[in-house]
Amino acid sequence: MTSKVPTNIITGFLGVGKTTTILNLLKHKPENENWAVLVNEFGEIGIDGAILTDQGAMIKEVPGGCMCCTAGVPMSVGINALLRQKPDRLIIEPTGLGHPKQVVATLTSEQYHNYVDLKATIALVDPRNLRNAKYTTNQNFNDQLDSADVVIGNKVDVCQPDDIEAFNHWIASQAVPKTFSQLVEQGALPLSVLEIERVQGSASSHIEHHHHDHASQEPQFELPPGEAFIRRENKGQGYFSCGWLFGAEYEFDFDQLFSMLSDLTAERVKAVVNTDQGTYAFNVANGVVSVNQMSLSGFESRLEVIDTHLMPWQDLEVILLKLCGIAQA
Repeated sequence: MTSKVPTNIITGFLGVGKTTTILNLLKHKPENENWAVLVNEFGEIGIDGAILTDQGAMIKEVPGGCMCCTAGVPMSVGINALLRQKPDRLIIEPTGLGHPKQVVATLTSEQYHNYVDLKATIALVDPRNLRNAKYTTNQNFNDQLDSADVVIGNKVDVCQPDDIEAFNHWIASQAVPKTFSQLVEQGALPLSVLEIERVQGSASSHIEHHHHDHASQEPQFELPPGEAFIRRENKGQGYFSCGWLFGAEYEFDFDQLFSMLSDLTAERVKAVVNTDQGTYAFNVANGVVSVNQMSLSGFESRLEVIDTHLMPWQDLEVILLKLCGIAQA
């Protein structure tokens, strides 16, 4: 490589709209540029990578908890694989239950000194969460905002005036002013934000090792021969996740799946599913189900559920198998 790759970390808590924001950025990137995205998810079944692949970006996934665990090996492997493809820009999306500090420390290490031009760390926040003790007392939520140079208030279209006031007050009260802040809808982040320079030392390299349990260091995405589906679980920092991967030959009943997701009380649900009406991405946050049709075909359906309580995964699995017509033993 003859020049450093401009690199952005886009962080934020569960359900804040990181993937939607990255999708918007990809849609508006210069046509002559090839972008790469490293996606990290708390769950063991990769969802975001499937969604982003539909936009033609080079994607690498690190599921199963914080990608900075185990001496940063999973993260470095993913970064190296993407850099070898010589992208014009690299975007890194850490898990919503993680923080960017170790990612920053890795990208600013000697290993990547000649290859990565790390720009400002961007944190997304739902302004409604700034008035909710469930979030404001969460250490990772605060760490993500504190370590960011740029803070974007997303989902302003569903916010109340008090939420907007809370965001503006939070920005104004920072002892160390943020380089840039803005309120946006639907993750409509202007491309110019990606060029904002990083404040040196804005994210400490000191990391407390309190990350997730890993079901595996190298999660497998392909189904074993003869298997109709697989299930993977993870837990950490007071959250539990369970994910399923289904063979591409199975189709879900769209209406019944939508109804089931609407009734599900989990904190966070993401899915990319083959249905009788086509392939769709499902996103559940704050009790609202959003759906987007995708151009993918012949794709293995996948669904991930995250909650603060251990849910009856087996009961949910029975419902999912029924919805896609897999015979149960």
